[in-house]
Amino acid sequence: MKFTAEQIAGILEGTIVGDPNIEVSQLSKIEEGKKGSLTFLANPKYKSFIYKTEASITIVNSDFESEEPLKTTLIKVEDAYGAFTKLLEYYNQIKLNKTGIEKSSFISDSAKIGETIYIGAFTYIGDNVIIGDNVKIFPNSYIGDNVSIGDNSIVFAGGKIYSDCIIGNNCVINSGAIIGADGFGFAPNEKGEYSKVPQIGNVILEDNVDIGAGTTIDRATLGSTIIRKGVKLDNQIQIAHNVEIGKNTVIAAQTGIAGSTKIGENCQIGGQVGIVGHITIGNNVRIQAQSGIGRHVKDNEVLQGSPALTYGDYNKSYVYFKNLPKLVKTINELEKRVDGNN
Repeated sequence: MKFTAEQIAGILEGTIVGDPNIEVSQLSKIEEGKKGSLTFLANPKYKSFIYKTEASITIVNSDFESEEPLKTTLIKVEDAYGAFTKLLEYYNQIKLNKTGIEKSSFISDSAKIGETIYIGAFTYIGDNVIIGDNVKIFPNSYIGDNVSIGDNSIVFAGGKIYSDCIIGNNCVINSGAIIGADGFGFAPNEKGEYSKVPQIGNVILEDNVDIGAGTTIDRATLGSTIIRKGVKLDNQIQIAHNVEIGKNTVIAAQTGIAGSTKIGENCQIGGQVGIVGHITIGNNVRIQAQSGIGRHVKDNEVLQGSPALTYGDYNKSYVYFKNLPKLVKTINELEKRVDGNN
């Protein structure tokens, strides 16, 4: 899809310096710009590249003044970075602007489907499913019986939502994510074997939740595993049964949260964090990457390490830890002196 400088300036409410009819069909970094691409200059460190770039159009701040001849057409705006971000959002909307029901998909007769939806090929929609307006479900997805999906939500290719789960409005479930698989519930028996404990609860995603690719959220044993409004989960995260995550919390990739743990609002959790089950983590907590959390955490704590310490204590301890060889050497020398004096 091609856009002219004039069309882009109209979207961004910008001013053109150069050819208003020049066309672009792709986006690029300013240092890698090629003919037919659009880029932007926001960081002064990259200013030298604007005189070398082959990009057809460059978005710049309104106060930019050229010191050398330019090959690129400029679009001047108040905030080049913000304008480029707006353009990316606009481009993404166009790219995802699919509607209709493709062949080879299966939709149960009892399912209720909203308006202006998209259902991709080889998608399965089970019994009594309710799908809101403007929902997009990409190919090879599975929507189990009694699932509800709110307006404007997206399930990308290969997403799986098991039976009875509830997805709110404006949610995004990326490829390979699994919502509502059985929790890890097994009980030992007299033979030393493990019997499966039925997992009959569900998963609830409230509005504006984003789920990364390959992330799994287990259904509750009883009740619900709940992901509150505005939560953002990265790729390849494991959320166990009966976990609750408070609103606007963000969690980075490869974190694992064991069953029945409650996490508060506005928390930030780094990658590869391990959190034990049946604990409570307060609001506004910050947990650094690769930390291990094995206790209750109060509001506003900042933790690092495994087992995790407060951030300040961890840094102080690390100073001693990295100097351990030197300290041991000093102690050995002191012991020799003491022995010599005896």
